[in-house]
Amino acid sequence: MDTASGGPRPSLLFVSDLGYEARGRRYCDEDIFLTSRLREEFDVALCHPRDAAALLDGFDAVVMRNSGPVLHYQEAYDAFRARVRQLGLPVYNALDGRGDMAGKQYLVDLSRAGFPVIPTADRAADLGLLPRADEYVVKPKLGADSVGLRFTRDAVLPEGGDGTLLVQPRIDFRYEVSFYFIDQDFQYALYAPHPERRWVLEPYLPDAADLAFARRFVEWNSLAHGIQRVDACRTAEGELLLVELEDLNPYLSLDRVPEDAREAFVARMKVSLRRLTA
Repeated sequence: MDTASGGPRPSLLFVSDLGYEARGRRYCDEDIFLTSRLREEFDVALCHPRDAAALLDGFDAVVMRNSGPVLHYQEAYDAFRARVRQLGLPVYNALDGRGDMAGKQYLVDLSRAGFPVIPTADRAADLGLLPRADEYVVKPKLGADSVGLRFTRDAVLPEGGDGTLLVQPRIDFRYEVSFYFIDQDFQYALYAPHPERRWVLEPYLPDAADLAFARRFVEWNSLAHGIQRVDACRTAEGELLLVELEDLNPYLSLDRVPEDAREAFVARMKVSLRRLTA
């Protein structure tokens, strides 16, 4: 199909698991909406992440969206990464992310470097550096969607857990807030005013300090192109601490933002993808 100007429309392979069930979220609705809007300017084909490596030929770029935790299809994902690099095919998000895309080692590194993150350790020898708390969270370094997460009374790692598990104090926080970026440009923010309902989100108007906090992590990540979500918690003392830097396939909660913000996001994503496929 050609555009009105006579040039070919860029083609996108949109990777999503429409059948993935996530607590409190409907991934499929978001990706059905996004593909419908991207088709206004691109030729779009949609596939499951397990099929992506075999279907890459002939596309101008790949868009990795709500494809679920990679740990559920690690072998297929590794094959996908190898194949796109072999073809030199642009991927959205770029594969050079330093956040969750590469596991959760960044939480340890940022904690050691003094960034405003939830204090994190992954070695028994470093557990004494964590602040005292009534309860601690232990989770896999390569986990996602709370898979393998558990709570303990003491800051301890099970035998053999060095380097593979993370330990953090359980933080008493007022609420969680997420900041959404495209190509390092801020788009909108949402927060969960009720901590027990993480995905019941409402629009959040960040102030200059909030945006400076979020931008610090986006700039640290230096992702070449794509969508990032900076998840943080507001502590009882009023401080923001990083919870997660999602740079692989962040859920966008587009159904929770006002229509003008949603339209602006779609327009900005189209601009980003046009640049990528030019």
